Amino acid sequence: MHLDVQDLRNFYYRSALGRAAQSSLQSRMREIWPEAKGQTVVGFGFAAPLLRPYLKDARRVIALMPGPQGVMPWPPGKPNVSVLTEETQWPLETGHVDKLVLLHALETSERASDLLEECWRVLGPGGRALFIVPNRAGLWARRDRTPFGFGRPYSPGQLETQLRKHQFLPERHAGALYLVPSTKRWWMKTGAAFEKFGRRMPTMMAGGAFMVEATKLVYPPKGKVERSRKLRPSAVLEPAAKPV
Repeated sequence: MHLDVQDLRNFYYRSALGRAAQSSLQSRMREIWPEAKGQTVVGFGFAAPLLRPYLKDARRVIALMPGPQGVMPWPPGKPNVSVLTEETQWPLETGHVDKLVLLHALETSERASDLLEECWRVLGPGGRALFIVPNRAGLWARRDRTPFGFGRPYSPGQLETQLRKHQFLPERHAGALYLVPSTKRWWMKTGAAFEKFGRRMPTMMAGGAFMVEATKLVYPPKGKVERSRKLRPSAVLEPAAKPV
């Protein structure tokens, strides 16, 4: 079940812990995707906090928000690019998205397989998708005071298996949210130190969330392909010759 858009907005834009989480996720994504000049960038779920760096140079930026979650106008003070949509029927053409990011989407979806099929449909040749999910072994998945404490958390292996089943090839992994999910003053002060230390750890020991970058696989036809032969009409059907 998707979270309410008001709760997500209050967390990311009106709380110190949410702003710290936004900074952690955004900086990690910028390491993977430093730019998107002339490209179409789409976010689904509540990915708006991560899309702002691409507004200037990208050809198009779209923030898709599922109906059960609700929608909010975004970005503030600029032309709106957020769209309320069905979870598995996006108002996008097939194969036209260059970069796709999912945040608070896959783990809260009741139709995860159909959602991944829609991701595969809209992604173009050479396009890349970034799936951000709560880490099953992390502290954030155990705290329901943050959005990462809802839905089904994943392990890296579980997410990779699900992506491969839907013709995605995992290319790169990254961890995020190494700070402790607490609003206490001491933990907030040490958050930057935890982030710096955590990025040196393996992805399997990631913090509250991890990211998997994947590309779209297009399989060739299976088996031996034979050319169809043009059939010649049988001679018995030809008109008989006239007698001499």
